[in-house]
Amino acid sequence: MTEQFPSYRGQMEYVCLGCGARYPIDELLYTCPSCGGVFLLEDTTFETLKDHDGGYWRTLFDERASTRNTALRGIFRFYELMAPVLEQEDILYLGEGNTPIVDGAPELQKFLGVSFAFKNDGQNPSASFKDRGMACAYSYLRALVRKHGWDEVLTICASTGDTSAAAALYGAYVGHPIKTAVLLPEGKVTPQQLSQPLGSGATVLEIPGVFDDCMKVVELLAERYRVALLNSKNSWRILGQESYAYEVAQWFNWDLSGKALFVPVGNAGNITAVMSGLIKLHRLGIISELPRLFGVQSEHADPVWRYYSTPASMRKYEPVQVRPSVAQAAMIGNPVSFPRVRTLVDVYESAGGTFGVVQVTEQEIMDATIAANRHGHIACTQGGECLAGLIRARELGLIASDEKAVLDSTAHALKFIGFQNMYFTNTFPQEYEITPDAALANTPVSVMSAAEKAQLSAEEFTGRAAKAVADRLKLAGK
Repeated sequence: MTEQFPSYRGQMEYVCLGCGARYPIDELLYTCPSCGGVFLLEDTTFETLKDHDGGYWRTLFDERASTRNTALRGIFRFYELMAPVLEQEDILYLGEGNTPIVDGAPELQKFLGVSFAFKNDGQNPSASFKDRGMACAYSYLRALVRKHGWDEVLTICASTGDTSAAAALYGAYVGHPIKTAVLLPEGKVTPQQLSQPLGSGATVLEIPGVFDDCMKVVELLAERYRVALLNSKNSWRILGQESYAYEVAQWFNWDLSGKALFVPVGNAGNITAVMSGLIKLHRLGIISELPRLFGVQSEHADPVWRYYSTPASMRKYEPVQVRPSVAQAAMIGNPVSFPRVRTLVDVYESAGGTFGVVQVTEQEIMDATIAANRHGHIACTQGGECLAGLIRARELGLIASDEKAVLDSTAHALKFIGFQNMYFTNTFPQEYEITPDAALANTPVSVMSAAEKAQLSAEEFTGRAAKAVADRLKLAGK
């Protein structure tokens, strides 16, 4: 089918979670000019969508799954729920969204005694979930460029890898007047991730320290200079990432009863987006029941777990000093979007949902990552973090035997292949606190040396090598 672009247009405003102030969307705002609080974007006409029942929206979104209109093929299949102020000409589509949900390998599910599936968001264009947010943020930026006639726009972000890759990719595709710069913590981004913004032509600047240091720098730049900040402090990115929740619900035929979603916390943008999306689905009657939602944090970067593991009457949020983590995208000690999480958790729980945060060790993250990929998955270390979180939740009695978990594998396994190599060769620096499980390790075995081969004729080499392989694999002769 060729779907006509939606006629509905919302009226969106920035809403400050600190003081409640509201601002129009005719410019790009990151924090409240009045109090410095973070924003959520709100469609003030959202309630008019209730003129149609949940069945109408389910049918419409299902029909759009087969559209050939590229503006509606990706995350904007759910246009009315996300950023319904954009025109078709501004919407950017590089193939993001519609990532598969893959059931856990039967042997692994049986071994763990729990039903689960990975949502492989590493199958987005830049190989991470960040493309969802960038598609929305850049679409809005294109609208601003067209409206104001800007002839030069510099986009900038702090990153541990995935954000920079996505920002650079989408910026390169848009081209003039967009130019892209990214700030990375020096020596703390994998070579695979570093290659991505370089390959897309972005200006890559490295800063000593960790992600939080880079974030402070780009925040100051956004305050003092005309730049477009693309971190999750940008509320338009949160809207794009809501599509993850919509796709999960659609995959399960809009029935999320008996489901538990596990999401790594990191900068808290993604878990904010997932929660916000689920709330919207529930408000419109598209889903009748909210799933249970769990954030997962490594003990090396766990401020949100610390907050929610404390009795409600005693909670006090405090940033933490991070330690090295294999879940690099989640190694953030002061998540920008924590105020959004705190606000939305109250809404989520009042609507009948449950929210919790699970803490896991670095050892558990790597063991889970290796175990998943040895069973045919392509989980990144954040995906391993979610699997470790599921295992821990099961140990704590937080997951019932008849529930199905959906794990967010935020990036492709190949982005973090260096950690796998360190696991297999037992070369993790001490500060990671990881000792490889010999049963999960895997290293190449030499059939014969180059010196041995040099002593043989071509025919002798082939025969000797074949015999060595057969012996190693314990093959039976015909």
